Amino acid sequence: MKVVWTPEALLDRESIWDYIAADSPRAAARIDELFSKAAARLADHPLLGRAGRITGTHELIPHKSYCLVYEIAQETVWVLALVHTARQWPPIAE
Repeated sequence: MKVVWTPEALLDRESIWDYIAADSPRAAARIDELFSKAAARLADHPLLGRAGRITGTHELIPHKSYCLVYEIAQETVWVLALVHTARQWPPIAE
């Protein structure tokens, strides 16, 4: 399967990088590598994550503090969001 990061998920990833890199660029690189490896595993094992809290999604925990939210459509794994586990997920609709 192909793994595709949505623009929203890429923005989440970039924000996480920026936040961590402000204190430690090396730590930011390590955590980002965990995200890359987790997404790569989904190419071969798309059902690796648990059922998501949003219908039709799955969730994989690449690090105890982060949840990678994705969905499977045909031959593609779409990474939808990368969420800190302390944040409300799914977001409350306003």
